[in-house]
Amino acid sequence: MTASPLTFLFALELGLALAGALWMRLAGYAFFPAPRPLQDTLYFLAGYLVLLALERLTELLAPAAYRELDALMRQLGRLLRASGVGYASALALALASALGEELFFRGALQNALGHVFGPWGALVLQAALFALGHPAPGRAGRLYALWAFAAGLVFGGLYLLSGSLMPGILAHFLYNAKGFAEFYEEPGPASR
Repeated sequence: MTASPLTFLFALELGLALAGALWMRLAGYAFFPAPRPLQDTLYFLAGYLVLLALERLTELLAPAAYRELDALMRQLGRLLRASGVGYASALALALASALGEELFFRGALQNALGHVFGPWGALVLQAALFALGHPAPGRAGRLYALWAFAAGLVFGGLYLLSGSLMPGILAHFLYNAKGFAEFYEEPGPASR
């Protein structure tokens, strides 16, 4: 019996979350400092707006590759829908990926790399590893790797500046949820 794509993706993100949380715990890294609602909200909003701007800039600078990447992402959305993944499950996956990737790449990896390469070197290195963790084929894949690198810089910058994973988790979740919403707004074959 084969696992559904949703099961695989949830397992992957859960694995990242557990590895990141365990690593952070063993290393003594703080998960969340004392709550700072206004500051964290401002960082989250700024990060999310930068992600939207990066998306638009990508579309303007590389329109053909962007269309190819968009088609690849829509294909992923169709695969998830065909596998019976509903909108609520897609939102849960958006949250799982935000938690897993922020705990692992920013909370654990960026902190650990910071001891060796300093905060700015760690920011760049974790973004590069984050990009390697988001492979896709062809010209769209190269564009996606560059975009994931830039997004990794944004998420890592939010963590570096705020000292909290919360702004990055929220920005990451909202951006992923927006992407899944776009998949689910696409008309199915019966309505074309």
